Amino acid sequence: MVACRRAALAIRSALAFAVLALLVATPVAAEVRIKDIAHFEGVRENHLIGYGLVVGLLGTGDKLTSSPFTRESIRGMLERLGVANLDGQALKTKNTAAVMVTAKLPPFARRGSPIDITVSSLGDATSLRGGTLLITPLTGADGEVYAVGQGPVAASGYRVDGNAASVVDGVPTIARIENGAIVEREIEFSLFQLDSIRIALNTPDFTTADRVREAIAKHLGSSQVEVLDSGTIEVWVGDKRDAPETIMAVENLLVTPDT
Repeated sequence: MVACRRAALAIRSALAFAVLALLVATPVAAEVRIKDIAHFEGVRENHLIGYGLVVGLLGTGDKLTSSPFTRESIRGMLERLGVANLDGQALKTKNTAAVMVTAKLPPFARRGSPIDITVSSLGDATSLRGGTLLITPLTGADGEVYAVGQGPVAASGYRVDGNAASVVDGVPTIARIENGAIVEREIEFSLFQLDSIRIALNTPDFTTADRVREAIAKHLGSSQVEVLDSGTIEVWVGDKRDAPETIMAVENLLVTPDT
């Protein structure tokens, strides 16, 4: 009886290991939407950058002796606001910091739409906490102004200095302003100008590209789609006015990407 029980336990253990090995070796295939594994060429974000000043800091701004660009920026700003004949060398403020402002302009962003911006210290400021960004133009790669930012910054970190030590948590010299910029210029791009739409896979793969082609062909017809390479599928639009509808239909089709 003891031998039989041992044999039964051994058989069960072997079966359990076999099932476990089969589960590990067999990849789990799951259908996903095309827009989860790819994006449409031309429909993308654009990077913006600008230079500005953060004021209102509690003595944690740039040292003007070691950050001359901050001193000249303050002098230039005050002169534009009507404070003339200002001696830049006489400025001793510690409540201002020069910053770089970055943002991403979403596709199809319209004039007047708000976007988030990131503010990063350029000089030797120790913290941007509690400061306010003054009006800052944000330009694109072509040098044109696409947005203007301004507002109170929200720093995620902090710095505390004492007589014997200091404590820093996070990065207090980087801050964000939610909806801190307003779009002033739109990027000229219209879907109604397209004869075809190109789908770019986030991870190029010929098998996945062919599966995407098959899914689109079942919906639109085989003559409307072709694979250009391992990461690009081109979909032809019969009527330019149908481009938005074609994108909406294609991006929600289900495919099984190759593992």
